[in-house]
Amino acid sequence: MISRDHVPAIVRHPALWVGVAVLLAVTEASPAIGLLIGLVVGLTVGAPDRLRPARVSKQLLQASVVLLGFGMQIGAAIRIGVSSAGVTLLTISGTLALAAVLGRLMRVDREVQTLIGSGTAICGGSAIAAVAPAIGASPASTAVALSVVFVLNGVALFVFPWLGHALGMSQQQFGLWAALAIHDTSSVVGAASAYGAEALALATVVKLTRALWIAPVALIAARVHGGGRSGAKVQWFLIGFILASVVAWLVPAPELWGVLARIGKALMAPTLFMVGASLTRETLREVGVRPLVMGVVLWAVVSTLTALLVLGGLSVG
Repeated sequence: MISRDHVPAIVRHPALWVGVAVLLAVTEASPAIGLLIGLVVGLTVGAPDRLRPARVSKQLLQASVVLLGFGMQIGAAIRIGVSSAGVTLLTISGTLALAAVLGRLMRVDREVQTLIGSGTAICGGSAIAAVAPAIGASPASTAVALSVVFVLNGVALFVFPWLGHALGMSQQQFGLWAALAIHDTSSVVGAASAYGAEALALATVVKLTRALWIAPVALIAARVHGGGRSGAKVQWFLIGFILASVVAWLVPAPELWGVLARIGKALMAPTLFMVGASLTRETLREVGVRPLVMGVVLWAVVSTLTALLVLGGLSVG
């Protein structure tokens, strides 16, 4: 990190950092861009002490998760969720169990393995955003898990359509596979749209169905990481996420709910900017490269097994 004595005072003024966060939100920048900028400035200049980026990022994460609930198409997700409940439970629980095993074998921090496992099992960054505050994960653990997921999302966007054609998958098969194996909804939509309209329609609904598991998985993770103590805190933002989804389903005001969900999505970039800004070189050295290796291995196994299931006749609907 650059010595603070050589950094102009304006660069370390909290107002400048808040301005960058606001700009990221207003322009609806990609969360990955927000994280990258935060990492760069955090590891070189260092965040101002008065800014408290770790605390700010936690509050923004919780607000973002609640607002994203308004964009959950819970009606459609529930309909297809009933027919795919068995597949969803099997793949999510299996992925989380595999993540725990790989994490132990590779000696990855427990928080990081839980976050990467949740992101891989459900819906990438959104799941990590919900689980991180629920288990009290550190900014370093959260940033590392998000970084791993965003890297793999970028790879999937280009590799999956090619693999689908190479494996001779139909539109329906690819849509299901993409929803099961690609982390973030945005990357699922991108890969599926490149494959075809039918693939996109199925992939979107299946991914939304899996997103309904964010709240229960986060609540269970909070209990597990709390050691089962009765004093474990109620995660009100997760309850808010569920309530927002239900309200958006019951009250016919799609334009309003769309705006609120869009605000929640826009908050992800400044949130990750603050997450990245809270890191130091020391914390990253402590984390090491094992989380990335674990994330890649976990994703490779999940992608392979789900592809075999889909090609073997697995379907939903």
